[in-house]
Amino acid sequence: MSRLRIALYQPDIAGNTGTILRLAACLDIEVHIIEPAGFDLSDRNLKRAGMDYLDMAALTRHVDWQSFETWRSHEDARLVLLTTKTDEAYTDFSYRNGDVLLFGRESAGVPHAVHDAADYRLTIPMREGARSLNLAMSVAMVAGEAVRRTGGFSGGERIANG
Repeated sequence: MSRLRIALYQPDIAGNTGTILRLAACLDIEVHIIEPAGFDLSDRNLKRAGMDYLDMAALTRHVDWQSFETWRSHEDARLVLLTTKTDEAYTDFSYRNGDVLLFGRESAGVPHAVHDAADYRLTIPMREGARSLNLAMSVAMVAGEAVRRTGGFSGGERIANG
């Protein structure tokens, strides 16, 4: 059975991406980076945030949106976009193994064509007047819920801090 996947659309901040790679390594989630990224993937901030977990991370790079979409069509994977442009809460969704959780650029989200390509659109509800959360925090919240809902924590794995 295919595991969950996180896709980052043209990420801007190396530290966020490194943190997400560390999270994904710990939760056994694949990460797909849709380029171009706003930093060199050998950036020291990426390595610092990812620590020694980067070697454990299952990372796939796609040179652009079209190559990602070609890969996704071969995988027959549902694309679940996290966006502020919907009212459906991430906590109310029925996740499945194999889903791709797509997160946009820190600075600009995703373009309309990418938004339109999503099979589902979810949001993280926030108090009125709050614009957005840090990307790595958003990924952690949604990925944690998706892993919980798909039974990823049921095998007796140790969940630890630090």
